[in-house]
Amino acid sequence: MKWLISKFLWFWRIASRPATHISLGVLALGGFLCGVIFWGGFNTALEVTNTEKFCTGCHEMRDNVYQELQRTPHFANRSGVRATCPDCHVPHNWTDKIARKMQASKEVWGKIFGTISTREKFLDMRLELAKHEWSRLKANDSLECRNCHSAIAMDFTKQAPRAAAIHAKYLVTGERTCIDCHKGIAHELPDMTGIEPGWSAPAELRDRHSHHAPDADRLSRYLASVKETQP
Repeated sequence: MKWLISKFLWFWRIASRPATHISLGVLALGGFLCGVIFWGGFNTALEVTNTEKFCTGCHEMRDNVYQELQRTPHFANRSGVRATCPDCHVPHNWTDKIARKMQASKEVWGKIFGTISTREKFLDMRLELAKHEWSRLKANDSLECRNCHSAIAMDFTKQAPRAAAIHAKYLVTGERTCIDCHKGIAHELPDMTGIEPGWSAPAELRDRHSHHAPDADRLSRYLASVKETQP
């Protein structure tokens, strides 16, 4: 410890000593170049952690949620546009991105202590993990969804009648946000007992679109069957 303190004091004496042989211009240029190198290295590292390859580098993500993502239209669709992990879990705006990275840093502890190191642990934690993401997206008004989707760009005439009515009444007005109704859009839902799934029409719209009831019933039965077959 004494050796470390002595080295720090030696460095501080050198760093704080006025320059006698180097011009102010050289010092300024050197500081600028060091800043550019640091900033470039920082942003490079930031972008490396903002790739699907990095996100799926651990088996917890690769063997669980990533497998689910590959079965959804966000992964493969007729237009060939793919949403990767950071598209939905990391804001594009730099300030919001840094804040999200700081929040995600605590997930390193989960990796170290094996919080979801097995399939069984992951399934036990699925509801809690999902609630964390739902709450985060609710708080930021589904910011990551809006990276790609824009309410003002939606053509309601090309949507199903119930979807168009709900979007016009709740999304455009800001009364609700994307995640309120689109839980489980890219990953399987946890046990939703006692939780409003979001995709059921509001009471005032159900009578107008009662012809969709059979579809809703079939969807409910399908989700129940999927839950029963999960390990």
